[in-house]
Amino acid sequence: MNNKLKLVLDTNVFLVSLLPHHKYWWVFDGIIHNRFSILVSNDILTEYMEKCIEKYGPSLINEKLDFLLDFSNVELVTPYFQWNLIEADPDDNKFVDCAIAGQADFIVTHDKHFNVLADVSFPKLNTIKLDQLQALITTP
Repeated sequence: MNNKLKLVLDTNVFLVSLLPHHKYWWVFDGIIHNRFSILVSNDILTEYMEKCIEKYGPSLINEKLDFLLDFSNVELVTPYFQWNLIEADPDDNKFVDCAIAGQADFIVTHDKHFNVLADVSFPKLNTIKLDQLQALITTP
């Protein structure tokens, strides 16, 4: 049985984890070394790609994103229902829908729009910030 955490990474979280010199490199390193599972949808991958090109240029796409789905701990999820739980920024719902469809343990985000999920009783979704996640996965 696989008891690794299943995570959905908000785009900003994913972007800050891509560079080896960044303090959040441990996230991408965790993907590489199979420390947790990452759930993505086509919509999420598209946003990752667009924002990565905007922030770092197209060369990083070839280096980091082209082989992302080759990792056994990165799961492509196809949400078949749109929950529309985040009204303040409907574009964030792609992460919610992926998390529900893939039965994620957490959505990793620093985006305040996800705070509304704390008031949703069904479907229950948990969000976590990067520092909280790091503490959780490094606690024996």
